[in-house]
Amino acid sequence: MQRDLLLIRVVFIILLAAIAAVINPLSNVGFLADAGLDPVGLRVASAVFGALIGGLIVFFETRAREASLKTLIGGSVGLAIGVIGAFLVGMLISSQETATVPGEVKTFLTISLAFLLGYIGLMVGAAKGEFIELSALGGVFGEAEEYRDYKILDTSVIIDGRIADVAETGFLTGTIVIPQFILAELQQVADSPDSSKRQRGRRGLDMLQKLRNNNALDIQIVENDYPKVKEVDLKLIELGQELGGVVVTNDFNLNKVSELRGVSVLNINELANALKPVVLPGEAMRVFILKEGKEYNQGVAYLDDGTMVVVDNARKLIGKTADIAVTSVLQTTAGKMIFGRLWDENQELPDADNIHDTRSENMRKQAGNVRTETVAEKS
Repeated sequence: MQRDLLLIRVVFIILLAAIAAVINPLSNVGFLADAGLDPVGLRVASAVFGALIGGLIVFFETRAREASLKTLIGGSVGLAIGVIGAFLVGMLISSQETATVPGEVKTFLTISLAFLLGYIGLMVGAAKGEFIELSALGGVFGEAEEYRDYKILDTSVIIDGRIADVAETGFLTGTIVIPQFILAELQQVADSPDSSKRQRGRRGLDMLQKLRNNNALDIQIVENDYPKVKEVDLKLIELGQELGGVVVTNDFNLNKVSELRGVSVLNINELANALKPVVLPGEAMRVFILKEGKEYNQGVAYLDDGTMVVVDNARKLIGKTADIAVTSVLQTTAGKMIFGRLWDENQELPDADNIHDTRSENMRKQAGNVRTETVAEKS
């Protein structure tokens, strides 16, 4: 895209220079004729003049592309008001028939007023354009402002991969924006000599392909870049401010910096924490005791989402499934911890539907097979 724009600009400047060389607008300029330039020299000078004009136009175009829509609207309105005001004042000056003011002075004053009022209107309008409410204008501006919904993906959330699963459920709406500098970073990670980084990078590229294969998603790859900004995280924040979008990440530091800069953030880790099952004290759970705890005679189990379950007097059950009663739930900055005790044998267990079975499907099948074999041996 950038190369195409550069090619168009170069062709435009060359075309303008060629037109100027053919028309030769400098052929009647007195000081050039007095300088002794031949017709070929005058055409070359005209071509250079046309190229300079084209360069100025391209420079103005690149600056205008970086400006926001509000700034462009405000500047255009201010310029129009300034030019109209200068035209009206110029008519008043020209209508004054007095011998004390020569006609050349009137013409100069009229042109000067046009430049002065036009410039003032342009600058004031551009400065005040940020206060324009586009939604109040209705029509195209109102709809674009109202329905704009950009989700800008971070490198970490792409490599993590859960964003693809969330997207498949239909909870991720709007336009998914993937910046070109994020793709470049993923490519760099995928080409890393470090095997672990290379694997992470390739996983990220696979996740992107999975997102692109989802026909329900509107995915856009944007070329916006900020050469003066070196860090990718800061580029994401700049892009979020420019598009008015939401940065999707699971990077804690990027989350905090984005919030400080006024950019909205969707954190996949926060979503995962919010979706963790709610467990209340006194409820029954079925867990697989995986290892020994820090305290005496404790056993440790884990839920499918990684939540740690600490069970008292469960050291002897390491490698086995146990029914426990939840005694307390501790919420920490690192996540949630569940404490429990072994279910009292004299206490009746609730129905199977009311027990939180935290084991995976394969583990439940294996446990069922073991129980079946045990019953068969006893019989």
